[in-house]
Amino acid sequence: MVFKDCLVGFKELRPLVHLLLPLFFHWIAEEMTVSVLVDVLTSALCPGQTTCSEVIYISGLQQTVVGIFKMVVIPLLGQLADEYGRKPLLLITVSTSMFPFAVLACNQSRDAVYVYYVLRTISFILSQGSIFCIAVAYAADIIKEENRATAFSWITGFFSASHVVGNLLARFLPEKYIFVVSIALLIFGSVYMYFFLVETVERVDKRERDSTFLTKIINVTRKRYESMRYAAVVVFRSPTLRVISFVSFFYELGMSGISSVLLFYLKAVFGFNKNQYSEILSVVGIGAIFSQILVLPLLSPLVGEGVILCLALLASIAYGLLYGLAWASWVPYLSAAFGAIYVLVKPATYAVISKGSSSVNQGKVQGFIAGVQSIASLLSPLAMSPLTTWFLSSDAPFNCKGFSIIVASVSMMIALCFAFLLKPAEMSGHYPEEEIEAPLLGES
Repeated sequence: MVFKDCLVGFKELRPLVHLLLPLFFHWIAEEMTVSVLVDVLTSALCPGQTTCSEVIYISGLQQTVVGIFKMVVIPLLGQLADEYGRKPLLLITVSTSMFPFAVLACNQSRDAVYVYYVLRTISFILSQGSIFCIAVAYAADIIKEENRATAFSWITGFFSASHVVGNLLARFLPEKYIFVVSIALLIFGSVYMYFFLVETVERVDKRERDSTFLTKIINVTRKRYESMRYAAVVVFRSPTLRVISFVSFFYELGMSGISSVLLFYLKAVFGFNKNQYSEILSVVGIGAIFSQILVLPLLSPLVGEGVILCLALLASIAYGLLYGLAWASWVPYLSAAFGAIYVLVKPATYAVISKGSSSVNQGKVQGFIAGVQSIASLLSPLAMSPLTTWFLSSDAPFNCKGFSIIVASVSMMIALCFAFLLKPAEMSGHYPEEEIEAPLLGES
């Protein structure tokens, strides 16, 4: 019976094909550059060295700047997607990555790397997190509530599959072709989405053509503020959305901290290069495909998203601790195996959020909680970059090169404690925004 229901759910996911296919190529293009970027950036800024504190600090600064702007940009993009449509916002966000990669495709000097960092920072501000946010809102528009967990798992499953393909391309393609192929895939994904993706939101004519430019700016600012305030009230008046926002914050605080320094840590401690990076990332990706596309749709009706979320958080803690305590070069591969489970955090979180909010506010609520996650990604490098550099240096107070990763794992333990507070009965059926919408509109 479960398999039959699962197959029925898969058939209902067919409308997502024109969303998943261009995103698949976009994520392949993004992922295939990850493993080679460590070598390119280190070679440009610290020639002949395996450890480059300048790269670690600049990457941390980049993540901090991105986090600051994402706190406003992601909720804003979520609101704009609710009002002006998913398609134009998706086109804007997926098109930004081709410009920084074009710089490195032409030149990999020190100056070119600095230009890359500037353009990549702008790209991250617009696309990091917002693509998932808008894609999830698009899926919620056309998929029934009981099948949304499956839909979200397919989105994240395609994300993991793209990681595997991207890492295989990075493993076997010559380095000089990686950025060129990446740009070609990014262009293809944007063009495909422009021609084939169907809009799901009807734009409302605001009829403000007779207003002055200054009046339009004031009205837009006021409406953005009211909409963000409304989303914040919705989240914090709902027990489910309030708890999941704390889960998202502490999970992102730990995982983004680990992700920001992990490849540099592996290069410094074990001498890994792009081939080892690709192998480790492929291990995570292959397991993630299986768990998100096959396991999650089968388990979700049986145990619920809350149980899946807790199990995935446990796996993320094991993932971080094994990396932090790695005593041999094979341990990172063992740690990567837990990626097959911890990747379920994202789709389970999306499902909980979607069930806890009404259909008309999917973009606003998903965007607000994505903004909460961006605050975490802003804070994590402030501690992770100096802590990682300190413990990788000869001035470390004790011999534990992965101490910063262990600290990040503690944050995910806190996220697990909050996840235990989720109650299945509160995850769906009642939307508090329906009670607060009238007074908020009345105030405006």
